[in-house]
Amino acid sequence: MGFNNEKAGEDVELGSELKPDMTNTQGQTDAVFGEVVEGGPNYRNVSWLGSAILMMKTQIGLGVLSIPAAFDTLGLIPGIIALLVIGFITLWSGYMVGAFKRRHPETYGIEDVGQKIFGRTGREVLGLGFALFWTCVAGSGMLGISIGLNSLSEHGACTAIFVAIACVVGFALASIQTLDKISWIAWVGLTGILSAIITLTISVGIQDRPSAAPQFGPWESDFELFKSPTFADAAAALSSLVFAYAGTPAYFNIVSEMKDHKDYFKALSLCQFVMTALYIAIGVVVYYYCGSFVASPALGSAGVLMKKVCYGLALPGLLASVVIVTHITAKYFFIRTLRGTHHLNHNTAKHWIVWFGLTGAVSLTAYIIASAIPVFGGLVSLIGALLGTLMCFQPMGCMWLYDNWGRTNRDWKWKAMVAWSIFVIVSGTFLLIGGTYGSIVGIMDSYQKNGGTKPWTCADNSNST
Repeated sequence: MGFNNEKAGEDVELGSELKPDMTNTQGQTDAVFGEVVEGGPNYRNVSWLGSAILMMKTQIGLGVLSIPAAFDTLGLIPGIIALLVIGFITLWSGYMVGAFKRRHPETYGIEDVGQKIFGRTGREVLGLGFALFWTCVAGSGMLGISIGLNSLSEHGACTAIFVAIACVVGFALASIQTLDKISWIAWVGLTGILSAIITLTISVGIQDRPSAAPQFGPWESDFELFKSPTFADAAAALSSLVFAYAGTPAYFNIVSEMKDHKDYFKALSLCQFVMTALYIAIGVVVYYYCGSFVASPALGSAGVLMKKVCYGLALPGLLASVVIVTHITAKYFFIRTLRGTHHLNHNTAKHWIVWFGLTGAVSLTAYIIASAIPVFGGLVSLIGALLGTLMCFQPMGCMWLYDNWGRTNRDWKWKAMVAWSIFVIVSGTFLLIGGTYGSIVGIMDSYQKNGGTKPWTCADNSNST
């Protein structure tokens, strides 16, 4: 690992001028996308606010729907503490994305980080992890859409058909070529998912009892401040919280398409503040009123009518998640395939064949994942454990060490940051191993239950989650 970097120095401020930050005017050249040409795609055209919304949409979506269930596993107070700790670590990870991009403007995605630090092996491992992670997220989004369509239609069609519909629509919208042109989808999706979870939060507060609770006789929420979960259950719950913050690896791709990289930290700060405030408020309120009868996804916690209302509002948000993560995954392969050729920034036949082929391949793979592991809570925790930590924890700790190991001034701040970076790497590795184990155990338990959801099923999945 090349920690003795010749560029090592003081920590990078995101507003500092380390290398020229090319604008998006015609004729100038970006370190990733090459020259901006007339008639070709203008990749560097996302505003700071548009970037913040895209960041929020990579984060606020599927993950927030599993937070109340994670609180039910851990207990309210440990759940809040764990959420804040993971939020702080991922905030620092997000900062490191911007700092590393400013130092190394040729970096497009986390696979380039792997190449720079670990060589070819690092590039392949992190690149494959990135692609698999976001493809799994797209799959869980398709699964969420199928649950929503089943709820709204009262199982009006085979669940496999609903998943296929989500796949086709997601593919069509994800094929829009640049992030600035799909930022409106992020706006619509964020509005939809926020409306849904706010409606849910209000509903569980004013209703007599959650839909899964006994509907006759006296009832009182059985929420607990502290619980004693098994190791497997606790690890799976922590992995669900990691998943709620696991949009960080996409920040490389978003900042690469920003008009001005210096605005990145402003977008990051807004995203992280809004996201954490919402996560705590929604997790606390929904778990407080629903207790152990909280559903996963949480939108099913209210009564039958409100369940339909919430899913109706949430569907645009779930679709937006599928669209954005499918686009980002396809763009990774697209850049890797055509980088350095004129096909990248010219509308040639090869340009379009490769682009549509990749968006189609990612969508189809996500469909297969959604159909093969149709257990929402288990799929979310498995993705968070196996791939979320690998993308959000270990690489960022290594990035700081790579850029700062060779500093001559090794004062207490430097030593503290070395310790912190190592802690992030070690904690991420622990969550990866423990969380993956816990998630697999949970998925196996789900399959063993009577009426458990089966792969490629036509059965209604809106009542079994």
